[in-house]
Amino acid sequence: MKAMLLAAGRGERMRPLTDDTPKPLLRIGGQTLIERHLHALAQAGIRELVINHAHLGEQLVAAIGNGSAYGVEVVYSPEPPGALETGGGIFHALALLGAAPFLVVNADIWTNFPFATLPAQPDGLAHLVLVDNPEHHFAGDFSLTDNRVSRRGPVMLTFGGIGVYRPELFAGCHPGPFPLAPVLRQAMDAEQVSGEYYPGTWFDIGTPQRLEAVNRRVINGQ
Repeated sequence: MKAMLLAAGRGERMRPLTDDTPKPLLRIGGQTLIERHLHALAQAGIRELVINHAHLGEQLVAAIGNGSAYGVEVVYSPEPPGALETGGGIFHALALLGAAPFLVVNADIWTNFPFATLPAQPDGLAHLVLVDNPEHHFAGDFSLTDNRVSRRGPVMLTFGGIGVYRPELFAGCHPGPFPLAPVLRQAMDAEQVSGEYYPGTWFDIGTPQRLEAVNRRVINGQ
């Protein structure tokens, strides 16, 4: 299975840190966010990676190169200034990802999720990893019942930025910027999205304050 790391976002909420550094190259415990993903994916046996980039993308390419230092093979999907949003970025990279289901991971999360456990053939068009709602997103995104994901339910969870998608999920989409959530909701309405709940370590590194807080926890071994 191939994987895509979403690394094209501007990181507006992380400013001023992201004025001169792309968000995936910010560090926690001395390691950049994207390096942690590269090592984890290689350890899971996922060696063919696509990385999209826009804002300060040349820094990502210079830092990662072809991926050989991490035991993976990296190709890049450059995007125009302003990027293409999550859905548009994945759609733009479909030719690089191939015809089989592929994994997509947000480069700005920090997690111990075991990527090797994900299904290579999802039951439907997509398989999502859901996590507990963080304080900054208490309402959650989706509901999970009997391993099926839906828009609403008795317990709402947060989408963890980890998903396995079939290329067919994007049938009917068109080039240009568009978010991923409406595409997923349409598939949910057709009962084509499976999912799992991950109770382990997961952080969305969305602000300088969260970056500092996670850094303290990692450095202190918590």
